[in-house]
Amino acid sequence: MDAPGRAAQQRDFSRDAGELNAGGRPVYATHPVDTVDTIVRDWSRERPDLDVDPLRIFSRVKRIAKQLDALRKAAFAETGLELWEFDVLSALRRAGSPHRLSPKHLLASNLVSSGTMTNRIDRLVGRGLVTREVDPNDGRGILVTMTVDGRDLVDEALTRLVAAERELLAELDLETRDDLATALRALSLRMDDPAH
Repeated sequence: MDAPGRAAQQRDFSRDAGELNAGGRPVYATHPVDTVDTIVRDWSRERPDLDVDPLRIFSRVKRIAKQLDALRKAAFAETGLELWEFDVLSALRRAGSPHRLSPKHLLASNLVSSGTMTNRIDRLVGRGLVTREVDPNDGRGILVTMTVDGRDLVDEALTRLVAAERELLAELDLETRDDLATALRALSLRMDDPAH
């Protein structure tokens, strides 16, 4: 079907359809319509020459990421932790006793520049949540160790976060959660691949 014909078809059905599939045909909504449905419908109408199907996924991922940031800020606010503080402390906590890592390992798990990580470590030292010491096996290196206060704070923050996130997932059955996790893992691995 040519672009004008497809556009006409989309206009005919857009009032009833939540989304349009990759072929430009309407997918009739058997579920509530969200903002992304509207965005995809509108772009399909305005740019019938483009396959805007990827927006159904990536626009939702972007929106969920923003919503998750807000949820995490709210969960952490009661503990007094910032998002970045939680990220650094959680990397140390997951490392297991004695909850100690080099800045290089912290960089790998936090995906920030070395200058940013140095600043973050300085601020956490100032708050008494980590200590910095010379690596006994490498006099030029340092190690960052979580304090008891840091461990208590990150544990409380994680408990609040998991409770809030569990509530969001409450209406999804286990199979749906597994399918969602599997699909997101595959997408994440593809995006991590330097070939893409």
